[in-house]
Amino acid sequence: MKTFLIIVPDGGMLFESAGIADILMQANRLHPTDTHSPRYKITIATTQPHQVIHGQSGLNLLADHRLPEIDPRQPWDTIMITGRGIDEDEGTAVVDWLHLAAPHARRVVSICGGAMLLAQTGLLDGRRATTHWRLLETMQAQFPKIQVEGGPLYIQDGPIWTSGGVSSGFDLTLALVEEDYGFTLARDVAQDLVMYLRRPGGQLQFSRFHLQQASSVGPISELQSWILEHLADDLSVETLAAQVAMSPRNFTRVFTRQTGVSPARYVAEARLAAARDRLEQTSDTLDRIATLSGFGSSINLRRIFERQLHLTPGEYRQRFHSRKMA
Repeated sequence: MKTFLIIVPDGGMLFESAGIADILMQANRLHPTDTHSPRYKITIATTQPHQVIHGQSGLNLLADHRLPEIDPRQPWDTIMITGRGIDEDEGTAVVDWLHLAAPHARRVVSICGGAMLLAQTGLLDGRRATTHWRLLETMQAQFPKIQVEGGPLYIQDGPIWTSGGVSSGFDLTLALVEEDYGFTLARDVAQDLVMYLRRPGGQLQFSRFHLQQASSVGPISELQSWILEHLADDLSVETLAAQVAMSPRNFTRVFTRQTGVSPARYVAEARLAAARDRLEQTSDTLDRIATLSGFGSSINLRRIFERQLHLTPGEYRQRFHSRKMA
């Protein structure tokens, strides 16, 4: 039997922790009949002064224990943090407890923003890790010793597992079941719950780059709007610099300072975002989408999608198109 501690922050999405507990309990239910003890013994903990965990939806979850009541020297097979919470003091309490508890656990796992708390403990230093795509750049900037990766739904690096946003915790949990008890049990759990054991199209977070507006109203801000209206045009640095009457070198410096990204990256991300929007919301052909979004040809469009999203444009459309197109 493997002991599984799930630390749930207040004010988060409770379906993460509830769904993970259901996956583990399903593994218990499906274990062979000649086994007398369950596969997993699950404990839910909160850092609140009471045992009621309030979800952002208005629903509540009753924890088994308050985290301060649990001896950090107690051995656990798995300690999982399902988020970072909205209260800084709560996060600090989890970090302090983890400092003492991690050496006594076989593995430590985070879901979504919970990786930010693992980062604060130093457990991720020198390791590969991921988190929700909105936090990737923040994590890398605040914790440069971590090799932050934005693609995978989850990453294992030794005894530390991290996952991306929200439902990726379910993918990670199935991977834990497979590691613990083998492929067959993980497959049976996935099939019984009508889940993918491994999602098709690569295990990726389909993050969207935030096209940050310039820090102040002016030529750069106006140029950004112009870029979005002229994605099919020549958008080289020289062309963009001429548009705002600057030298290419000075333009690159000013644009990067005001937006946080280089002109080339801004253009590339704007074109990718436009192509994704058209795949999701229109029935345009791939050639037309490639032309309108500035990729030139469907071959180039496919190459970019496979490199950035590990899916073809057609596969992306199949997964994310509007219901009106179905």
